[in-house]
Amino acid sequence: MNTTTKAKVQRLNRIAGQVRGVAQMIEDDRYCIDILHQIAAIRSALAKVESQVLKDHAACCVHEAIASGDERAQREKFEELIDLFERKRG
Repeated sequence: MNTTTKAKVQRLNRIAGQVRGVAQMIEDDRYCIDILHQIAAIRSALAKVESQVLKDHAACCVHEAIASGDERAQREKFEELIDLFERKRG
């Protein structure tokens, strides 16, 4: 496992811990605003992982398609990115 992969997995494990913590907060009937702050922190942490995965995809998969000179592969990677951005916009 390379360093970047390890960092993403570690971050996701921390996020999983945060999610379990929020579940416990709800079970303990903690103050709603405190729970919402934790949920916002989880969203932010997930966004950072998502961004890193996207950067890795561009640096590896998209780069390889461009370097290959294969127009079909390039078009596929481009369409993948467009579909991703369209789904994120909702």
